[in-house]
Parts: sequence; C-alpha cells; structure tokens
Amino acid sequence: MPFLRFDLIKGRTDDELAALLDAAHDAMLEAFKVPVRDRYQIVHEHEPSRVRIEDTGLGIPRTNNVVLVQVTTRPRTTEEKTVFYKLLTKALFEKCGISPSDVMVNFVTNTDADWSFGNGEAQFLTGKLGGKSD
Repeated sequence: MPFLRFDLIKGRTDDELAALLDAAHDAMLEAFKVPVRDRYQIVHEHEPSRVRIEDTGLGIPRTNNVVLVQVTTRPRTTEEKTVFYKLLTKALFEKCGISPSDVMVNFVTNTDADWSFGNGEAQFLTGKLGGKSD
C-alpha cells in the first residue's frame, strides 16, 4: 500500500511497461518510505480514441506517451506528495523517456478500515500491519 493504477495508451512493450512500473515503485519507496515488497500496481491500456488527457488550460503539451497515475493511499503529507511528483517524473523521464509533461498524478486518500490485503481481514485494524509509513 499505496495502490498505483496506471492508465495509458496501448502500444508499449512488456519491457517498457516493466521499466515504467519499476520507476514508479522506486519513486514511491523514496517518497513514502514504504517497505520494498509494498507493491500494488496495475496497468490499464486504452485505445488512443478512448483517452483524453488535456491540460486544464495550463499549456502543458501531451503526446501518446501520456500516463495518468492514480495513487490510492492512506493520508500523506503535502511534502510527501510533492516529493513523489518530482521523483516520479524524474524517474519516468530517465528510465522510460516519458516527458514530465506527459505525467499526470491523482491521489485518492482513504483510511485503515478501507484496506484488506487478503484472508478477509483488515490488517491495519487487527495490528498485523501498522506503522504510518506503510
């Protein structure tokens, strides 16, 4: 936890997707100080005609490399989020050639009661998982 969902236009190879997921995981590890095996990621690929990610009038250019990252997580500080934005765009550019202007991030915040990692339990509530850095 956090859970990262990636929405992007179809056409990347398996190796390119692996690099994207690894880069995002590295940024998350550094920004949120979570355990290495705290990795929950899913990729949704879309036909180009099914994706419209514009710039809210900010003049940010987009290409077919655009990636929307939705981060579902326990509450994070503004500083942690800001660090994550910077680390993520840097890693995606350096490791995947994705321009920072093609990366959009959205946070969805929830609470400990909103997570079950399996076995019909809410592990944050039972104490099997705990620290605020999870």
